[in-house]
Amino acid sequence: MARPRFHLAFPVDDLTAARAFYGDLMGCAEGRSSENWVDFDLFDHQIVAHLAPEECASVKAGAVDGKQVPVRHFGLLLDWADWEALAARFEAAGTDFIIEPYVRFKGEAGEQGTFFVRDPAGNALEFKSFRDEAQIFAR
Repeated sequence: MARPRFHLAFPVDDLTAARAFYGDLMGCAEGRSSENWVDFDLFDHQIVAHLAPEECASVKAGAVDGKQVPVRHFGLLLDWADWEALAARFEAAGTDFIIEPYVRFKGEAGEQGTFFVRDPAGNALEFKSFRDEAQIFAR
């Protein structure tokens, strides 16, 4: 393994809807599955949608840059071109953004593109990009 990869398991209330969102819309290849879970390849990271409707609930939000950011969320840091392409894919699909794509800290340390969406089960996802990866942890 050239670099560590993360594994994340999360609840969904409908595996068909999860397959449509992660597989069809986001383009994540499907791996193993059962009647209760599905593995997806999220940019070389393993995520697993587990059928657990009782675990799907709305999450609290906190103020960041004057926007309400879901406190519990997951996502990726992407190359800028991949970030733009994914944002365009969500826009073309008519996805309701929690926070539409925008650039934070423009011209400052840590400048980054970001946007938030929800999957069909209500899980919040954030996708970020830095034009300069050396700025990921800049203060």
